[in-house]
Amino acid sequence: MALEDAGEEVDLAFTRKDRRGLAFENAFGGATSFLRRQYSKDLAGVDLAVTGVPFDQAVTHRSGTRFGPRAIREASCLQPFDPPWGWPYSPLEEMTVIDYGDLAFDYARVADFPDRLTAHVRGILAAGPGTVALGGDHYISFPILKAYAEKFGKISLIHFDAHSDTWPDDDFTRIDHGTMFYKAVKSGVIDPATSVQIGIRTHNDDPLGVTTLDARFVHERGVAEVVRRVKEVVGDRPAYVTFDIDCLDPAVAPGTGTPVWGGLMSWQAAAILRDLAGINMVGGDVVEVSPPYDTTGATAIAGAHVAHELVCLYGWTRRKA
Repeated sequence: MALEDAGEEVDLAFTRKDRRGLAFENAFGGATSFLRRQYSKDLAGVDLAVTGVPFDQAVTHRSGTRFGPRAIREASCLQPFDPPWGWPYSPLEEMTVIDYGDLAFDYARVADFPDRLTAHVRGILAAGPGTVALGGDHYISFPILKAYAEKFGKISLIHFDAHSDTWPDDDFTRIDHGTMFYKAVKSGVIDPATSVQIGIRTHNDDPLGVTTLDARFVHERGVAEVVRRVKEVVGDRPAYVTFDIDCLDPAVAPGTGTPVWGGLMSWQAAAILRDLAGINMVGGDVVEVSPPYDTTGATAIAGAHVAHELVCLYGWTRRKA
């Protein structure tokens, strides 16, 4: 939509009549909806709902990811002017994507949070769209995956991270961003035999049967081999893609709670995500963007690009269907 076509009162996050299409507005003004999509709770005819989850009370070290959804949205306003590079289609023109806003929850009732998030995502999925969630710390993936498993059965997880997040924890009432995939495996939410972790560079004695392509594997074997292995393991099963921003090296993404050196460069992550086209992606998230630790905004920019790639992957799955 051209600026002159929208009239004098322009802010497509509120005034857009056609939910599809690129956004040609000033990146420095207006509401910071994700990719300048329309803010809406109306899921009729929607293909994909982007929702924020500003929760960071499961972290082991530095908090601050509650500000992640807002920062990712703001950074994403630099992107909706052109189709994303390297994709043979324009997802914002072919799909109806909305910004569903943030999950509302009582920060003082932490124990109630998981079920509230599961119900939030369950409601979206019941109406038809998939979701891309903007975190928030990585614990949020577990309640989201519960909603996905209710709809699709056991989920294949494609997990980008510096940490496995499968450290043992048999107390399912604990809310911890380092043990939630242990619980997801043990409770039958994800299928470890058809799941892959990429970029890992912290020790864990037991990967629970999940295929691990650590950071050194990515650096030494290259993008093509990583993608080949992921597709081999996951096949055409329903897959959820979760991207912890600390998968990236802190040199390019310092704004995160538990940075670990030796990580992926942004070009590697971009190439892997692009070449995963063809997987049966049913949803995804980007988590652990913590703006207080990055005054440059580079981490939020990386998070916004990851989220945009997840939109592209989801749209490509729908094209295949």
